[in-house]
Amino acid sequence: MVKRSRIVVFFLIILLLAGLGGTTTNEIIKNIKLGLDLQGGFEVLYEVTPANKNQKIDKETLVHTTEALNKRINVLGVSEPNIQIEGTDRIRVQLPGIEDQKQARETIGTQAVLTFRDVNDKVMLDGTDLVEGAAKQSFKANTNEPIVLVELKDRKKFRDVTQEIVDKAPNNILAIWLDFEEGVDSYKEASKNGNPKLLSDPYVRQVFNDTSVSIEGNFTTQEAKDLANLLNAGALPVKLKEVYSTSVGASFGEQALSKTVNAGILGVLLIFIFMIAYYRLPGIVATVTLSVYIYLILLVFDLMGAVLTLPGIAALILGVGMAVDANILTYERIKEEIKVGRSLSSAFKAGSKSSFTAILDANITTLLAAGVLFYFGSSSVKGFATMLIVSILMSFFTAVFGSRWLLSLLIDSRFFKDKPGWFGVKRGSIFNLSENKTTHDLATPFDRFDFVKHRKKFYVFSSILIVAGIIVLAIFRLNLGIDFSSGTRVEIDTGKPTTTEAISNDLKEFGIDTQDIVLAGDDHEIGVARFKDKVLNKEEIAQFKTYFNDKYGKEPNVSTVSPTVGKELIKNAFYALLVAFLGIIIYVSFRFEFAMGFTSVLGLLHDAFFIVAVFSLTRLEVDLTFIAAVLTIVGYSINDTIVTFDRIRENMTAKRRLKSEEDIAMIVNQGLRQTLTRSINTVLTVIVTVVALLILGSESIRNFSFALLVGLLAGTYSSIFISAQLWYDMKVRELKKKGPIDTVKEKKKWTDEPQV
Repeated sequence: MVKRSRIVVFFLIILLLAGLGGTTTNEIIKNIKLGLDLQGGFEVLYEVTPANKNQKIDKETLVHTTEALNKRINVLGVSEPNIQIEGTDRIRVQLPGIEDQKQARETIGTQAVLTFRDVNDKVMLDGTDLVEGAAKQSFKANTNEPIVLVELKDRKKFRDVTQEIVDKAPNNILAIWLDFEEGVDSYKEASKNGNPKLLSDPYVRQVFNDTSVSIEGNFTTQEAKDLANLLNAGALPVKLKEVYSTSVGASFGEQALSKTVNAGILGVLLIFIFMIAYYRLPGIVATVTLSVYIYLILLVFDLMGAVLTLPGIAALILGVGMAVDANILTYERIKEEIKVGRSLSSAFKAGSKSSFTAILDANITTLLAAGVLFYFGSSSVKGFATMLIVSILMSFFTAVFGSRWLLSLLIDSRFFKDKPGWFGVKRGSIFNLSENKTTHDLATPFDRFDFVKHRKKFYVFSSILIVAGIIVLAIFRLNLGIDFSSGTRVEIDTGKPTTTEAISNDLKEFGIDTQDIVLAGDDHEIGVARFKDKVLNKEEIAQFKTYFNDKYGKEPNVSTVSPTVGKELIKNAFYALLVAFLGIIIYVSFRFEFAMGFTSVLGLLHDAFFIVAVFSLTRLEVDLTFIAAVLTIVGYSINDTIVTFDRIRENMTAKRRLKSEEDIAMIVNQGLRQTLTRSINTVLTVIVTVVALLILGSESIRNFSFALLVGLLAGTYSSIFISAQLWYDMKVRELKKKGPIDTVKEKKKWTDEPQV
């Protein structure tokens, strides 16, 4: 008897979810903080150094510095700044959406120590003598020129100082300095050649009895306001040295956001179409839960107050492919159970239970890679890792709980009881339950393939590619970006088709001669140049931006990395890969066995090497997002390998005892054949999103997308043709050494899946 109430509940839930999403999604999207690469702005990493030789940089000093920086940023009116202490002597400042980046850089990085000195550079007064917060911009009475007024605390002290200056006539000058450096700056030099740190040097011809001092320095009104704001924000307790910076023009950010979102929407729609066409009713349920998955990710990101970056959007889109994988695993298992003659309800329960272990293990190993990326990453890479972690958790929740709960409502309605076609199963492929068939007895489309028999051909093929890759690396090496080699990288949007010669001529205006220029954009309107031997300082960056903004109407993106930071990034990237590999070996060894963990990591090394070799051959730039791509592929590849080994382990347990090489070959071949449909479907859905990002996405993540595409293909290949075969060889050696292998003693699986 059909239980229509279950179907009604299903549709009511769909309507409720649609209503919730429709009424709240726009508001959630508006609330999400966008990173620099999506709305423009700039980021700078400062190395904190002592303001004087007696000062020590400790945690308390860093905290005081961040407080002082925050006061300055408030003056700029940035709504959502991000200031973070990194390590023992670094502070990272991110200012998304800032329009006047030149002013912001000056306001933040200037130490703002105001001193009043005589012509011999002797300090007469300093910032401690000023009334805090009393500086203001004003105008000179007779000429209406912009000036800055400051108030002194002690009337008597100011009278004594002016008396001393008057007595020094004809050298009765009171020089007002901002950030005077002992041993570097001097009034004698500044009076001859000029120095922007010398704000004003008025003659003092009378003793002053009031406490108001005017600073006259040929300011514009805005410059006078900026100086007043700077003085009110207070001097920094330390000196700051830029060791890394990146700036993104607002137009770059808007274009990147639009392109990447459109690419993502297309990729997700293609996945939805595929799931419905291939899996029918379960595919419809999957599209619902995948939509809920995207909504939940945006909601969680909003609640976390996390910053969404361009790689973060890529992680969200790729996460859809991972969420699909969990659904595919379950649906393929349900189809198998239907084929052996189980009722729809029994097939659903058995398929859900048997797929749970593989889903759990695959998600945990991918989380390992994402966690390592978060720990060792920085800035946008950390944002990517955050989104990847949230994606994994949400995909597990929606696939294990959401999809199964909704599908159980439809199955329990009994409306689909005798309709296997709704689940993508042909009636002619179903056995009678009385035939006592098991899922291990089912034929697959790949039964004619003997993977183990031809393993040496796969080994030879991979070996040839590896040798070729080593030769390519030896000849071409890697085209390291400034993240790893230090230097400056600029993106210049000319707004029209351009040439490398035109960009080169522009750069020569600044004395920069580089041949490392490539064109990007749909019409080659963007010139990307790198000069590894020169790290632009903030003054040069300001001039650079002004020049190109005046010429093309758009500010260029400028990124700089000091040699120190470049070396640290290389070290962190190496540690990230090493820790990820060790973590996976330990986990897989614990959950399965050491041989499976070891061969899984050999497969991962195989995949990572191919990405590196292809990038060397194509001369594509290797930057921080490249490392993110490699670690993402590590997660995807181990996901695929885990699913295969989970089937092999299941087949081992069913076999109970491995007595010969033929027994081992049989369970390996059987496991690969049983999971190959799932592997192909999963990689296709992920590749769809990656290709959409590669073709339609932002230029700034094109290399990232290409690395993912290469890695996905290599990862699928190694999971099917390398890791399982290497495990076979290890098991054969164990068999010859120890005799028959008892598989019943294998570690107990986590099969107690949540009930729906």
